[in-house]
Amino acid sequence: MSQASAPAPQALRNAVIRLAGYSQDGIQSIGAFLAQLAGSTAQEVMTYMTIPSTISGGPSIFQVHLGSGKVLHPGDEADTLVAFYQDSYDGHLRSLRDGGICFYDSDQVTELKNERDILHIGIPFTSAAIEAIGGSAKDRGKNLFVLGTLCAVYRLDRDKLVEIISRKFGGKSEDVLRNALLAFDAGYAYPVHDIRHMPFAPGENLGDKRISSDGNTMLSLGLIAGGCRFGAGYPITPWSSIMELLRSELPKYGGMFIQSEDELAAIAIALGAAYSGHLAVTGSSGPGLSLKSEALGYASMAELPLIVVNIQRGGPSTGMPTSVEQSDLLQAIYGSHGDAPRVVLAPRDVEDCFYTALEACRIAREYSTPVIILSDQAIATRIEAFAEPDLEQHWLEPALDTSPRDAEFKPYPLDAITRHAPPGSKCSEGKYPVVTGLEHDEWGHPSGNPLIHEKMTAKRREKLVRLANSLPAPDFFGDEQGDLLFVGWGSTYGPIKEAADRLRAEGFKVGSLHLRHLHPLRNGLADIFRRYQHVLVPEMNDCGLYGFGQLATLLRAVTCNPNIRSLNKVQGLTFRVKEIVDAAHQTLA
Repeated sequence: MSQASAPAPQALRNAVIRLAGYSQDGIQSIGAFLAQLAGSTAQEVMTYMTIPSTISGGPSIFQVHLGSGKVLHPGDEADTLVAFYQDSYDGHLRSLRDGGICFYDSDQVTELKNERDILHIGIPFTSAAIEAIGGSAKDRGKNLFVLGTLCAVYRLDRDKLVEIISRKFGGKSEDVLRNALLAFDAGYAYPVHDIRHMPFAPGENLGDKRISSDGNTMLSLGLIAGGCRFGAGYPITPWSSIMELLRSELPKYGGMFIQSEDELAAIAIALGAAYSGHLAVTGSSGPGLSLKSEALGYASMAELPLIVVNIQRGGPSTGMPTSVEQSDLLQAIYGSHGDAPRVVLAPRDVEDCFYTALEACRIAREYSTPVIILSDQAIATRIEAFAEPDLEQHWLEPALDTSPRDAEFKPYPLDAITRHAPPGSKCSEGKYPVVTGLEHDEWGHPSGNPLIHEKMTAKRREKLVRLANSLPAPDFFGDEQGDLLFVGWGSTYGPIKEAADRLRAEGFKVGSLHLRHLHPLRNGLADIFRRYQHVLVPEMNDCGLYGFGQLATLLRAVTCNPNIRSLNKVQGLTFRVKEIVDAAHQTLA
């Protein structure tokens, strides 16, 4: 068949690209550019990255899963591997699917493993980028050279990529932007032969106004939209980017964010803002939440509205600060001295970070209570594309309520939810309420009376019971009864849903329940669980001494269902879909 009469290649619907090199090579920039492109072309995207925990840098990967339809996970296997160095090639070739394509820097990589029908294509990333930009550039620009090559191979929208690059470097000197585009154009024009890839199909979200962003950014924007105007924090990976964004953005809306000298000061400052009548936020990772726990108990006792963000990472102690884990759930619920109830929420993906933050703000205000948002390193750093939130619908402009309080005003009434009078509020009888960490009566006056302590403990508990009664049904999909129910939380959402879809395609009756509200839990879970022969809970924490992960332990205690089993992973890595499917097969056998 002649070339002129050859049929047009079928368009790709999905492709997983893994970039493997060192963090200083700018591979995160390549992935971010590709993700931003997806957001502007109605395609779906989900990224995954690993970064070294040392300041000097080190081996790193950035994986991009592009799709024309829904993308639920970063990809179990790569269709394309880009290896910048020999150790990148040796360490990541196994991540490439059979028949995939490996682009490698022929200036750095010499050994080729001709196996599994993998197509190896050597391109001199380093020397070609130097030639394009000029000898003085050393090896700078090779990441943009690679981006240009990928743009040509996958027939991506070149003009939009150029716009994205120009926005990124446009604020710098003209030479920087010119060199960036020279490197990109050189990679785009580099002759690549024998490619078996195909162009992408058009995205399926053409009617949506879409954006692409990471979880920490969307969580920050959700806090601002939800009316949070004050906060304090201390830098720690992977929370710090939230602190930096709030520090720059809150002053634009009449608020402020203070970088404190330590974690204890951070939550104390936030509590001061909450005492003053404002919704405030502080945050950290697991080690910082441990340090905040005493003051968090004060927030529970004084019943102050406070948002606490915990971007979970590998632990304990310093642990694996740039790796993912879900091991802070029980700490979030019970990590305090005494009975100190608080609300715990967890977003399922990047888009949900915005809406979870909105709900956290609403609950903190409505129930005058601390609310912990449990995100994790995977959601915090990965990029996804989704419909832009409607700010007109969700925006809340906070107003300080200093209206006069009458003689009957009690901040801690036994028969109602606490409502504080901010400093400056006029109290008609001259009896001003007290806010304290001591046990207190209905006016806030310290009290050691046993009966008052019992009643106030019940009051603080019962408002969470009231919240549980009002919670919406959790996210559910699949069969409403049958062989197996998955129950998940946080960033396990995508892999669990994909695993459920695959099992249903095999003929199993499988459902999946994903929980945003982790404490209190919604009523009625026991009734749902009884409709399935097996309940499997995948979570990224250890099975512990008794054989169950943290959520599974909680669910077994709440529902008394012996069919609940755990699937645990503590490698600092997210779940692969195949791991969940294999565990389900073993459970169903």
